[in-house]
Amino acid sequence: MMLTCGEKISLVVLAVIGLRILLKVGIVLWRKLIAPSFGFGIDVRTQGRWAVVTGATSGIGKAFAEQLARKGLDVVLVSRSLEKLEEVAAEIKQYGVQVRVVEADLCQGQAVFAKIAKATEDLEIGVVVNNAGASYEHPELFTELEEKCLAEILQLNVAAVTGIARVFLPRMFERRKGVLINLSSALGVMPSPYLSVYAASKAYVVKLSSDLAAEAKRNGVTVQCLIPCVVATKMSKIKKSTWMAPSPDTYVESSLKTLGIEPCTAGYSPHFLVIAFIHGLCCVCEKGAVWLISKTMNNIRSRALKKKAKLMKENTKDSVATE
Repeated sequence: MMLTCGEKISLVVLAVIGLRILLKVGIVLWRKLIAPSFGFGIDVRTQGRWAVVTGATSGIGKAFAEQLARKGLDVVLVSRSLEKLEEVAAEIKQYGVQVRVVEADLCQGQAVFAKIAKATEDLEIGVVVNNAGASYEHPELFTELEEKCLAEILQLNVAAVTGIARVFLPRMFERRKGVLINLSSALGVMPSPYLSVYAASKAYVVKLSSDLAAEAKRNGVTVQCLIPCVVATKMSKIKKSTWMAPSPDTYVESSLKTLGIEPCTAGYSPHFLVIAFIHGLCCVCEKGAVWLISKTMNNIRSRALKKKAKLMKENTKDSVATE
């Protein structure tokens, strides 16, 4: 049976679409399952002797410091609390590596970046984890956000991430080797009402990382952006880890396997599924997705405010009783 010209064109179009879909599926399977599982990512031990981790005294930052130490890298811990830095340093030294601590409040700006540069100028820095950040105490209206919280988010999530990159990327470019890992958030790539400033600051990290990755590649340096969903940390206020909210160790172990495979990644397969679901929902009905997220955030906000009011009431009663 002879096909008409229109039928032939239709078959060609369908074949092209089918091949494109297969290619996309193949790329996803490679990046999410095959390459990380078989160790095709970057071996951080080949990048340099030392790693620098900001926000290193708890959560994801501490987990990065520990796992990099386990791989044999010496570690520079950066945080604002000297007491906590020394505690974490003592724990990490058990892996037989050298540890330096830099007490630095990254909210203080350029003077602190100069201090960190000075403290690490004699070291071969192979890995930098830009982890320090700030978020809301709970979801809140933009107009109700405290100025102190707003300033801290902008300073840590935007200025500090940029400043740390400025300190270490030139040195990596000179060596033509190194890895910069910037911690963003899934909220930076999806609708995030009631967390608007935090989400916007994390969107900045995504954009900065994407463009830096293009600039760094020609200099032999890898820049990766991580966009996790919820991880069981103090910031998320989740105490018990689950499959969907992994422990910091589980998350970091998974994310390190993606290094050099994906420039921007959730770093953890269940989080990729959440982001894909939200993006799919936005494609089908963006208003519906925004409504669903708004309702969820507003419910969390309402519970947090009720809890805060209850605590204030109890504290007032205790204060009256002691007078």
